[in-house]
Amino acid sequence: MKTSLVTGGSRGIGKAIVQHLSQTGWQVVFSYCHSQDAAMSLAKQTGAYAIRADLRKEDQAQALAEQAIRVLGHLDSAVFNAGISISGLLQDMSATQWDEVFSVNLRGAFLTARPVISHMVSRKTGSLLLISSIWGLRGASCEASYAASKAGLIGLAASLAQELGPCGIRVNSLAPGAIATDMLNEYTADERNALAERCLLKRLGAPEEVAKAAAFLLSQEASYITGQ
Repeated sequence: MKTSLVTGGSRGIGKAIVQHLSQTGWQVVFSYCHSQDAAMSLAKQTGAYAIRADLRKEDQAQALAEQAIRVLGHLDSAVFNAGISISGLLQDMSATQWDEVFSVNLRGAFLTARPVISHMVSRKTGSLLLISSIWGLRGASCEASYAASKAGLIGLAASLAQELGPCGIRVNSLAPGAIATDMLNEYTADERNALAERCLLKRLGAPEEVAKAAAFLLSQEASYITGQ
């Protein structure tokens, strides 16, 4: 049975990935930080194993990876999805706010990836998926820190694909467009409608649609796809 670690798995896209992988026969460990009730509910629903971890802290990121490996026996894949966003003009943003976004979105992926990579290198196989965003490709007004951190994930994935390819480990990033998750809750109904109108399909995406793409990239069906 295939195994996976999903960070930030208690809600939104992460939750959909945990659900889809579990439903299709994967054993899954997922992390959460604040949403304990949601995490416990998801674990009960799917049979996945929930671990609380603040990925801003090096010891907790390391412990998460190590515990996931112990629980699952080995890791075939890992999804680095944990993320936050702070909206507002860059000139109004404090350095603390900027650092907070990067500490979760980019540094957290780095800290969690290190022990996962060591484990996969020892097995000469594995698949890593970093959840970026279309804003990481295009930029986003009033979300500069979020867009910059997500662009960093794309660069990190491309670099790791080169580093780890000789070890048989694939690395990709996924850059979803506007997805209907609670990250959009701060938007008004009119703003959400305007965002949907800017999408080519004239609607917001569903987390489940992202989850299916993620599952494909993690699977052997994508065995020759890396660095994308």
